[in-house]
Amino acid sequence: MGAEKTIIHRSLQGELNVAFKEYGRYDALGLAELVRSGQVNPTELLDEALSRTAAVNPQINAVIHLMESRARDAIAAGLPEGPFRGVPFLLKDLMTAYAGEPMRFGSRLFQNYVPVMDEELTRRYRAAGLVIFGKTNTPELGVSNVTEPELFGPTRNPWNLERTSSGSSGGSAAAVAARIVPVANANDGGGSIRTPASNCGLVGLKPSRGRNPTGPNAPDVWWGFIGEHVVSRTVRDSAAMLDATCGDYPQQLMKLQAPVRPYLDETRQEPGRLRIAFSFDPGLGKALHAENRRALEATTRALAALGHELMEVKLPLPPATFVASYASLIAADVAGTMRLAPVLVGREARSDDVELATWVLAKMGEAQSGGEVATALWTMQTFSRQWLAWSAGFDVLLTPTVGVPPLPIGAHKLTTMQRQGMKLLTSLPAAALLSQRDKIIEAFDPVFEASPYTMIANVTGQPSMSLPLHWTDDGLPMGMLFTSRIGDEATLFRLAAQVEQAMPWAERVAPHAVP
Repeated sequence: MGAEKTIIHRSLQGELNVAFKEYGRYDALGLAELVRSGQVNPTELLDEALSRTAAVNPQINAVIHLMESRARDAIAAGLPEGPFRGVPFLLKDLMTAYAGEPMRFGSRLFQNYVPVMDEELTRRYRAAGLVIFGKTNTPELGVSNVTEPELFGPTRNPWNLERTSSGSSGGSAAAVAARIVPVANANDGGGSIRTPASNCGLVGLKPSRGRNPTGPNAPDVWWGFIGEHVVSRTVRDSAAMLDATCGDYPQQLMKLQAPVRPYLDETRQEPGRLRIAFSFDPGLGKALHAENRRALEATTRALAALGHELMEVKLPLPPATFVASYASLIAADVAGTMRLAPVLVGREARSDDVELATWVLAKMGEAQSGGEVATALWTMQTFSRQWLAWSAGFDVLLTPTVGVPPLPIGAHKLTTMQRQGMKLLTSLPAAALLSQRDKIIEAFDPVFEASPYTMIANVTGQPSMSLPLHWTDDGLPMGMLFTSRIGDEATLFRLAAQVEQAMPWAERVAPHAVP
């Protein structure tokens, strides 16, 4: 299909005046092919992306920082001949540093922090030819699975503006679902790629630990749980993006064997007959949601029809132990992040610099002893070994991605009583604070109820992919989660490409996407 174009007029009111009216129908590889064939040029695509941002962002609040001049300078200087040359792209405002541009982590504390060096992943995005023109919203320090930072306000879901896009990559997911860009940067320490992908009807892969680069500026925070990648509308974009960014470099702390062939090639391969385990267990939640039961039943029927071997399993998951250890480690990490403030912003962190829940986590992290943190880490490592041994008997594990359909905006907001209780806790001595640890963790129960499956692969290091395979009767997307062995993204891409054909989602467009 040829690229149909009109002349652009961008209004100050943010009305959409289309430069290239077929833009939203193409994925990133499709747009790159149009650039390569000369049907459009990178400036036209950037103009279109900016016009779409102006049109829809006031409603969804996905993009919180524009870098238009940097993007135009990059085009003028000559883009690399990479696989995504000329494609507009957004960075999440957390971890993936872009030199000379603010990186606020969704926090008042870091609102004036400006990195002086690119992260390695940013360099690889540029080498792929992507045109980086802005940054997306994220919850403070990425610790929530709703994107509602006090600094920038909530990101709204293009499928329903009263619902969350999830988090912590909620800004990126909303921008892709709204068709501002076909693909955007995301990262995932407990589901932060996959749950926004689920809520926004997208493909979201958290790669194996070590598959994509981390650093070199930032430490490998969250105990190595975090995986970097993208959210996208198509499986092939996710695969081609991983081809462009994966692989170690001299400063990479965790390294994996290189893939046998490009992941994009894997999407063109038949997966063969796979042994797929599935579970109706609620994971870290209390009960399986009725929509998840419907989604699992439909997905397992489709997989069986494709010739795969399906086996129902019980998850060997100790929820209370897992949640307590995970919370202990994240609290310690938040405390460590607060200690970075003098280096990054030139002064100590104060309670009014961050949101109350973040401050409570930091106080809990400081109150824990080194022995308690080590015990939590060992508990997670022991769990990982047991889980990996158990899952060695099948190729892929299928579960829901999220515990509930997209929640209303404000669903995780603390009640007045909870806020009063948390403020009281922050004034307690360390020992007294720790005596209330169970109550602190209980306040974060909604996070685990909404993301009861995704955290497992962060702890074990497995690759895990959410695919948009279910919609509720009121039109809200819910993903299905496919997890394979460490280092085996290839199986996920082969299976995902097959499922994309059997249960297509490409024609579904969010009601509040750019028309």
